[in-house]
Amino acid sequence: MQLRIGYELIYSFLQPTPIILVVNVHDSRASDLVVPDRLTTEPSIPISGYRDGFGNQCHRVLAPAGRLRLAADGVIRDSGQPDRVAAAAGQDSVQDLPEETLVFLLGSRYCETDLLSQTAWQLFGGMAPGYPRVQAICDCVHNHIAFDYQNARSTRTAAQAFDERTGVCRDYAHLAIAFCRCMNIPARYCTGYLGDVGTAPPYPPGDFAAWFEAWIGGRWHIFDPRNNVPRASRILMARGRDASDVAIATTFGPNTLESFRVWTDEIPGTAD
Repeated sequence: MQLRIGYELIYSFLQPTPIILVVNVHDSRASDLVVPDRLTTEPSIPISGYRDGFGNQCHRVLAPAGRLRLAADGVIRDSGQPDRVAAAAGQDSVQDLPEETLVFLLGSRYCETDLLSQTAWQLFGGMAPGYPRVQAICDCVHNHIAFDYQNARSTRTAAQAFDERTGVCRDYAHLAIAFCRCMNIPARYCTGYLGDVGTAPPYPPGDFAAWFEAWIGGRWHIFDPRNNVPRASRILMARGRDASDVAIATTFGPNTLESFRVWTDEIPGTAD
C-alpha cells in the first residue's frame, strides 16, 4: 500500500529565532519513499542539515520575525503488515551486548532508572527474561497509565507518569523504557507516524506517535505500550534515549504555535 504522510506547523515569532527540526522519515525507510517528505517553508528561508549523534536527519533554520509555516507532504510505500512478534526472543547478558546498545541501558532526561529500579525489580523480577519480560512491562504500563490529551505535559518524566497514572504516548514509552533499562534490557525511544490502518473508528486527530525498541534476542524489536497490540504502517522518523533527543522542533526564543497538523492516510487503490 501507499500512505500519504505529512505535517504543517505554523509559528509566530517576535524576533529572528533559530530552530532545530527532526521531521523527516528515517533513513531506514528512505527507499520506500515515492514522493520525498521534503521540508518547505513559507516564507522561503535557507535550510541546512546535519546528522545527530544517533544518526537522525536534522534541519536548522533561522525563523524570521512574524509568521512561519513549516510543512511536508510525501508518499511512502508500506507493507501494511503489523509489528513483528518474537515471543521466543531471549535476553542478552549485559557482558554480551553490542557496545552501541550500552547507552540505552543508562538513565536519561525522562527515564530515571535510579528512581524506578526497585519498583521494576519488584514488578518484573519474577518474569521470564527476554520478550515475555518486555511484554509484561508493556502490559503493566498500558494498564497503569490512563491516556488523556488534556493531561499532556512536556516536562513529565517516567517516574512522574508512574505516580500520576496519566499521560500521552510519550509517557507510556518513557515509563516502559525506564523499566526495561532497570531490568538490564537496552531500550530506545522512537517517534514517527502511526496512522489508523487496520483499526476501527472513531479516529483521533492526527499527531506524531511515540513507541520504543528493546534489544532482545540479538536485535531491536518494536513495542508500543500505548496501544499494546501490533500495529500496521508505523513510519519511523527518529530514535534516541528519550523525547529530549528527538523533539520535532526545538526553538531558541519566544514563539507561539498557531497551528499543528499531521496526516497519515492510506491512498485508495494502493493496497496489495
